[in-house]
Amino acid sequence: MKIDFPKIPADLTTKNFHDIFHEEDPELEYCEIQHSNFENEVVHRARLTQMTIKNCRFNNTDFENIDLTDVLFEKCDLSNANLSKSSIHRVRFVDCKLLGVNFTESSLGNVQFEDSVLNLSMFGNSKLDKVIINNCLLKNTDFYDCKLKSIELKNCHLDGANFEETSLKGIDLSTSTFDDLNVSLSNLRGCKVSSNQAIQFASLLGLIIKD
Repeated sequence: MKIDFPKIPADLTTKNFHDIFHEEDPELEYCEIQHSNFENEVVHRARLTQMTIKNCRFNNTDFENIDLTDVLFEKCDLSNANLSKSSIHRVRFVDCKLLGVNFTESSLGNVQFEDSVLNLSMFGNSKLDKVIINNCLLKNTDFYDCKLKSIELKNCHLDGANFEETSLKGIDLSTSTFDDLNVSLSNLRGCKVSSNQAIQFASLLGLIIKD
């Protein structure tokens, strides 16, 4: 599946989060931020556009209603950050720690998560369109009542992930692994799985498989 990658200029100005995020209308654009610690902060309705963010820490920071457009996060730690009710478009998360991040009630489009940890993260009641999740840990991740369109899951660990009230039609799980998955039978219609996964689902549904 092809998605649109972030459109980021080659020449970026170096900035720091603390220089601007205490302004009335917090906004950063056309810049690069590296090795910045912005933990346990509260910044609502921030806007980040056409920028790269590398080796930064945002643990427990409240970014509710953030607008992210054309942004690259690389080797960042956003554990337990609040990105609920947010707009996230043409954004890449590469080698990031997103443990327990709150993405609920958000809109994600043309987004890529790569080589990242999303265990216990929450996407409930969100819309995901053209999202690639590649080689990521999604243990106990919550996708409750999500609208999934053009989603690609590749080589992910999904053990304990919750897809209740979420249709998996057209979603290919065949390259991912799990021991347990929370999903209703009706929402599995049209989901693509491997033969071994089909046996797992049959077992989860209480079927007894005989040789």
